[in-house]
Amino acid sequence: MPLDFTAIDFETANSSNASACAVGLVRVRDGEIVDRTGWLIRPPAGHDVFFELNVRIHGIRPEDVADAAPWTRQLADIVAFAGSDVLVAHNAGFDMAVLKRACDATGDECPPYRYACSLQVARRVYKLESYRLPYVAAEAGFADFPHHNATADAMACAHVMIDAARRVGADDIEALTAAVGVRVSQIAVAETPAVSFAVA
Repeated sequence: MPLDFTAIDFETANSSNASACAVGLVRVRDGEIVDRTGWLIRPPAGHDVFFELNVRIHGIRPEDVADAAPWTRQLADIVAFAGSDVLVAHNAGFDMAVLKRACDATGDECPPYRYACSLQVARRVYKLESYRLPYVAAEAGFADFPHHNATADAMACAHVMIDAARRVGADDIEALTAAVGVRVSQIAVAETPAVSFAVA
């Protein structure tokens, strides 16, 4: 199997995981970056206040997303780009929580994506003083990118996974994660409980 995956990165408006305000996506096929995209998101209602701390980090302001499509309309675009790929993110637990909690906030069905974490992989492959994305990406040969730009972060994440796979001689995500001793996880999506009208 070839090294195929989609790298993903979200930025959030505030401390709520549901407050997605930007997404970046990068498609990798056979160990090569073949496509990338990204866009702003209007965060779900109730999660749409922008904290000054978050604005200082990513530079996205409420007026920037005023005309952006809301989460429900954009989820289909994310799924259309990623398809059935394994998703990869740096500190993937955060990005998968954004995906799940934004769906929870809007009542959308969250796709049960399988995912891997480039931060976990980097800790096993590289010897660095810091495993923050800029340091890890530089080690992978992708330096001087605008950190906290969602598309640039997804590009950096993709470069890290491609480089790590090359270093350990892995041909696909499963081989890479197995070689370094980390798991490919899956977003836990609760089953809708069966409704019974039986009278006890």
